Amino acid sequence: MSERYAWSNFWLGLGGAVAAVVGVGIVSTFEWPDTESVQVGYRGNGMVQIYNQVSLANQVAQTSFPEPEPVIEPAGLVASEIYDNVQVLGHLDVSDFNRLMLAITTWVAPEEQGCLYCHAEGEELSSDSLYTKRVARRMIQMTMTVNQEWDQHVAPTGVTCYTCHRGQPVPDNIWFLDPGQWRTTGLVGNPAGQNMPATAAGLSSLPFDPFVTFLEEDPGSSIRVAGLEALPNGNRTSIKQTEWTYSLMMHMSTSLGVNCTFCHNSRAFSDWEQSPVQRTTAWHGIRMVSELNADYLNPLQNEYPAIRLGPTGDAPKANCATCHQGAYKPLYGYEMLVDYPSLAQYGPPELQDPPMAMPAATSQ
Repeated sequence: MSERYAWSNFWLGLGGAVAAVVGVGIVSTFEWPDTESVQVGYRGNGMVQIYNQVSLANQVAQTSFPEPEPVIEPAGLVASEIYDNVQVLGHLDVSDFNRLMLAITTWVAPEEQGCLYCHAEGEELSSDSLYTKRVARRMIQMTMTVNQEWDQHVAPTGVTCYTCHRGQPVPDNIWFLDPGQWRTTGLVGNPAGQNMPATAAGLSSLPFDPFVTFLEEDPGSSIRVAGLEALPNGNRTSIKQTEWTYSLMMHMSTSLGVNCTFCHNSRAFSDWEQSPVQRTTAWHGIRMVSELNADYLNPLQNEYPAIRLGPTGDAPKANCATCHQGAYKPLYGYEMLVDYPSLAQYGPPELQDPPMAMPAATSQ
């Protein structure tokens, strides 16, 4: 065999191996053409939503709704007259109160301890010794706040405890402060959280933690980074800052299972007058989540045991996925609040005065 022939065989073999590897890669990442395009704006603007029919069908099939608890005839007495230490729902008729307690057990701890998840075994129901009861009380207030003060985002569907918990004590999609991924910066300097693919950013190379900037602190005007004119004209926002905003947009797109055109007109992303109404709804949602994290979730840090805290010791917080869980509307718009109107608004001021002072935490 000549040397030339041997080299020819070598390169042919190498080329075949490379082709095989590339082929396997293409086949393993290929998305079968089971997508559907839905026109949502004028033709030619790219205002189209793309849905993967298999993924959508699977998600819908996995979305379940608990049957409403049977409505009980009013007893004519409010809960605060029957039970001690009812700090949030004391204004409810005792029948409505008991019905809501049964529902919350189904929503949050159906396969755990049931009522004992919040009420310590062998103690009076009025006892606040379990941190879960103290946290649940504050979560009920938070739910009322969402339904009462953020109807620009949740109306007319509203939310209940089940919107996030889905039958689990801890919702699937919560977040903690990220301690950061250690990496030598080398010649590129500070990577600003980039090129560290994270689920929060849609596994892209964008900054891996958009939550602290936009969903924990007041987003204000910092989220708007696009200039409205060809020249800078005073807009000093850097590309790095822009990428943080894009990271949040990736999170929102993934959380709602939609494209960018769900909220933006592709011919003029920054123009509100040409944007779908969903953009306004999302604007309120960003500010709602920021407020909930600041006023309700972060302040619970001292109530949780260490096992429930993040790697830096912070409390669990919410983002868009906590409620939406891949659907453009949580639970695809199923209106559970209709069956539980007691969560739609605060009680009388003398019985409901958020924010409520929390009792001192006890070790669990």
